[in-house]
Amino acid sequence: KRVASRAPGAHNVCRVLTRRAHGFYARDAGVAHRKNLGLLRKIICQESTKFKNVWTTHSLSPIAYERGRIYLDNYRCCISSIAQEPRILYQKPKCSKSEKIEDALLLECPLGEMLPSPSDYKSSLIVLTVQNWLLRLSADSGEILEKIYLAGSCCKFRYLSWDTPQEVMVVKSSQNKLPAAARQAGIQQSVLFYLAVFQVLPLSFIGMLEINKKIFGNSVTDVAVSNGILIVMYSIGLVRLYNFQAISEQFMEQPFDLGHEFNWNGQVGVVGKYPFGLPCNIKITDTPPLLFEVSSLENAFQIGGFPWHYIITPNKKKHKGVFHICSLKDNAL
Repeated sequence: KRVASRAPGAHNVCRVLTRRAHGFYARDAGVAHRKNLGLLRKIICQESTKFKNVWTTHSLSPIAYERGRIYLDNYRCCISSIAQEPRILYQKPKCSKSEKIEDALLLECPLGEMLPSPSDYKSSLIVLTVQNWLLRLSADSGEILEKIYLAGSCCKFRYLSWDTPQEVMVVKSSQNKLPAAARQAGIQQSVLFYLAVFQVLPLSFIGMLEINKKIFGNSVTDVAVSNGILIVMYSIGLVRLYNFQAISEQFMEQPFDLGHEFNWNGQVGVVGKYPFGLPCNIKITDTPPLLFEVSSLENAFQIGGFPWHYIITPNKKKHKGVFHICSLKDNAL
């Protein structure tokens, strides 16, 4: 009798694991998120729901929103949307074009870790300025908590993104393009992008690398780092994936810590301080091993799920708006 009572439990466990292997798992965060969105949609769309306008604003620059905060004027004005009526948390004074903020990410305190500064336990905003400064601001007051100088005139950093959300951050440059006069003179531009990678809270420098067309090819149009994968995109609609951790370990010339003095290629300075900035200490000298390659229209590519799947649009204009979901294991549609 005791054996019989255990058997259904064992059977149930096997069934749940089998469903999980096929992407169905009742406690998965994605399942809860979908259920919450479904409830929200029902509330919003039901005929008895009525809305009233409680607040309106206008902006000539893009409006950003992140976890209950509305950002206006290129992140210079922060408005809390949690209260019954939105209120201004802070408004920084007008700045020159050289101090304009290009991009921003909201940092949240990690759980279960001892941090060096009391300010690290509060939400903060990482912003990237036109002049290659990376600033960490208090999310509640806009006060500058940290300043890091990235690089001189060799490149212009423009974009912030997560490799691992709230753990590893990537700062990407705009694509390096030579002036028309230099191209006409036959000067070749081999470095296309720079990527600087940081661990966050406490903010620490992992490394900087360059994407060189001598290594990755002439037709590279964009690059990204996500979930430990270096993603390289090409003008012909090709997407190639490489192991970023393996690249950083294999091609790291020397590790550096923020705020420490360094002597690098004949230059002496402090890491992250003006005018030296950050050394490009990950030098890719050979093409890394290719993890995965796929062709997709306009480089539209997403990867995720359990087990792993990817989403692409077939690389033909007539298929625009069509998405294929394929198994990463065997490319089955």
